[in-house]
Amino acid sequence: MGDDVDSLRRRVYLGDSYREFGEVTAVDARTQAAELAAAGSWGPLARVAGVAQAWRELAIELERVGEGSTVAALDEATRTRYARRLWVEPPGGSLL
Repeated sequence: MGDDVDSLRRRVYLGDSYREFGEVTAVDARTQAAELAAAGSWGPLARVAGVAQAWRELAIELERVGEGSTVAALDEATRTRYARRLWVEPPGGSLL
């Protein structure tokens, strides 16, 4: 469970500020998806399209849980899966 707790506490940039991943709501996820999708999805930005899709799917998942739900309300397996897809947990353990 240690990695999951670390993921929840990792800070992600949303719009104009940093927040802990565990505090992200469906509105936050949908807004992030729209911003990334607006950046483009071809050439070197193709990877961004996949991350934007993951943010959209996270928003849907959070809406299913209930209004005002946060990532922390999701089960551990789901949180871990999204942390990886959204690069909250960097691929291979590091972005460097």
